[in-house]
Amino acid sequence: MAINIHPTAIVDKNAQLGEGVEIGPYAFVGADVKLGAGTVVRQGAIVDGHTTIGENCQIFPYACVGMKTQDLKYKEGSVSYVEIGNRTVIREFATVHLGTADGEKTIIGDDCLFMAYCHAAHGVILGNHVICSNSVQLAGDVHIQDWAIIGGCAASHQFCTIGKHAMVGGMVKIRQDVPPFMLCDMDGSSQKVIGPNIVGLKRRGFSTDVIQALKEAFRFIYHSGLNRSQALERVENDVEQCDEVRELVAFYRNSTRGVC
Repeated sequence: MAINIHPTAIVDKNAQLGEGVEIGPYAFVGADVKLGAGTVVRQGAIVDGHTTIGENCQIFPYACVGMKTQDLKYKEGSVSYVEIGNRTVIREFATVHLGTADGEKTIIGDDCLFMAYCHAAHGVILGNHVICSNSVQLAGDVHIQDWAIIGGCAASHQFCTIGKHAMVGGMVKIRQDVPPFMLCDMDGSSQKVIGPNIVGLKRRGFSTDVIQALKEAFRFIYHSGLNRSQALERVENDVEQCDEVRELVAFYRNSTRGVC
C-alpha cells in the first residue's frame, strides 16, 4: 500500500513510515519517528522525538506525541522515548510526553483508547486494552495495567498503579494504588474502593465463581475490622484461591505507595 502524505504536512526525510501510512494536512512528523503500517496521523497532529508507533494506530487532530517532558529535572540533550503499540487510538488534543532521564520510556500498549485532552507524563506506562476517558491526567511514572478503565477528568498522583480490570470513576483523585478487579470512586475528598468491578468482569468473561471469590476477598479486606495483614491472611486461608485472588493479594503486598 502506498504512503499518503498531504502536501501541507511536514515529514522529516529521516522519519520511517510503514506501508499505507497516512499523514493529514498540516501534521508534523519528526526525524526520529517510526510509524507502523496503516497508521494515520490526522490534521494538525504532531509526532516528534524518539517515538515509535505501531501498526494501524490513529493519531487524531492536534494530538501531541513525543514532545519534551514538562519535568523540570529534564536535562537538555537527554534521549528518552515514547512507544505506542498496535491499533491504539490517541484522540484530539491528547498529549503523550517523552521520558525524563536518558533511556526512560513513556509507553502505551496495544488496543488502547486515549480520549480527547488526556495527558500521559514522563514514564507513564499503559498496558493493553486500557481506556482513558476524556481529560484523564496521568502524572509521571503512573502505571495502568491491562484492561483498566479510567473515568473522565480523573487525575493520578505520580507513581500510582491502577491494577488490571479495575474501573476508576470520573473525577477521582487517585492518590494511592487502585487494586485489580475493583471499582474505585470518590468518598467525599478521598478515593474509596467500592467493591469488585462486577459489570466489567462479566463483560470480560470472568466466571461467577471468580467474581464470588473476589467479593469475599473484598469483604475481608474492607469490612472485617481486621488490619490489612490479618485480612490478607484470611483471604489466603478462607477464600477460594483462584489466580485472580492470588493476584489481588500480591498487589496489596507489593504496593509501595499504599492501596486505597
